[in-house]
Amino acid sequence: MLQDNAISSEVDTVQTARVGVIDVGSNSVRLVVFDGPVRAPSYFFNEKVLCGLGSNLAETGRLSVLGRTRAMAAITRFALIAERMELDRVFGVATAAVREARDGSDFVEEVKLRAGLALKVASGAEEGRLAAQGVLMGMPNATGYVVDIGGSSLEMAQIGQGQIGPSVTSRLGPLALAPLSRVDRRARLAEEIAALRTAQPGGVDHLYMVGGSWRALAAIDMVRRSYPLRVLQGYTMSQEDARETAKWIAGQDVATLKEVIASSSARLTLLPLASNVLGRLLDAFEPKQLVISAFGLREGTLYDCMDIATRLTDPLLVAARAQEQASARFPGLGQVLFDWLAPLVRHVSDAERRLIHAATLLHDVHWQAHPDIRRYFAFEAMCRANLAGLNHQGRLFIAAILAQRYKTGVQAVPQDVLALLTKPARDEAARLGRAIRLGAMLTGGSAGALQDTRLELSDARLTLTLGPYARPLFGEVIEKRLARLARDYSVSYVVEMDPP
Repeated sequence: MLQDNAISSEVDTVQTARVGVIDVGSNSVRLVVFDGPVRAPSYFFNEKVLCGLGSNLAETGRLSVLGRTRAMAAITRFALIAERMELDRVFGVATAAVREARDGSDFVEEVKLRAGLALKVASGAEEGRLAAQGVLMGMPNATGYVVDIGGSSLEMAQIGQGQIGPSVTSRLGPLALAPLSRVDRRARLAEEIAALRTAQPGGVDHLYMVGGSWRALAAIDMVRRSYPLRVLQGYTMSQEDARETAKWIAGQDVATLKEVIASSSARLTLLPLASNVLGRLLDAFEPKQLVISAFGLREGTLYDCMDIATRLTDPLLVAARAQEQASARFPGLGQVLFDWLAPLVRHVSDAERRLIHAATLLHDVHWQAHPDIRRYFAFEAMCRANLAGLNHQGRLFIAAILAQRYKTGVQAVPQDVLALLTKPARDEAARLGRAIRLGAMLTGGSAGALQDTRLELSDARLTLTLGPYARPLFGEVIEKRLARLARDYSVSYVVEMDPP
């Protein structure tokens, strides 16, 4: 196991690794172990303990005695787990509470002595940078401001074109606001948010929201609006909707909030304060849209392990290729299928083409599910998959393609979720799913045999051409699938044979 206390771009880069991040925050301590390609990692292990390390910081200037004991126990456990897992790298990162406490340096030394972990204490600006890098892990094209709320602080960073601009910190974490009187809290909010707005000027289209409090607020917003796809990554709220939900939360007690979402009392106790902060942020920045990022500091720490070329790769396609390699019956067929479908997708945008590309790579990864439920299983798995580089519409578009890949018709998939897609998008997904089904069935999964065939689409006709090797593979079932696909495009069909 290589322990590394660096959290900067000077870290040696890796392509594939099992990396652990122990995140020592003001409210919680968490170990996340990432596995696989670093540009699109899987969550191999994920455990959190709500320790309240910074719960008394505002009053005493020191770490909570109880929180320190609980945090030390959690860190010691996590360090031992990381050692037993023989991870390639382990990063220890501490944020606002340890940074600001008078006994923070003593705590860092104790962690080193008792757990053998070298904690890197991130500055406020560095904490904001890491959160912004986490957003880029999941949303490479993000443009706007990242807003990362922790227990004791709130950071903002500019983001755009894959680059991170100025990052600033503030004393707006719920734990920092909780001890203040109503008058002092109002003054703190006004002072800190005015400073944030001065440091981060200009128009704001998007705020990218990082942190447990924002995720809890978004989960409540989903419930209140009966939003059927309960996936936080990429969930969007208009300024008006976010303001309405924040105002509602600010007037509720913990018992009422627990009736809405499953979350800890410690989290929900602080949520009304975080909602107050959000309301003031919306007043100052007036964003057009808020976007929830489930990726943050921990993913941003992993981002440091990537070279520039790796950062520029598409996380969706990286993940899809990795899943195909690990789970498909015929790894490599997905790319051949995508090339084979090219005549059907000449009209689509580049953004849609990459979704179709991902769908072809993923078309066979759910084959082990029972045939009767494969389309439902594939749809649900795609809706819930830990995939980056996707908004909710893109996720559902791929899910609808995969459902049709296994069986014509979508009656078995949740209609309220599917309704989030436009009718044209649903129709296009149905056509493409049936086209993938045709290609996969045509050769029984042989990429070489499929390359001996061609699919062509004109205004009047869909043509399937079979070479000498593939000719014997044509049969009644294939013709039935071809005829169905031709009806989808409102054309006739013909089968042609290349000469021997």
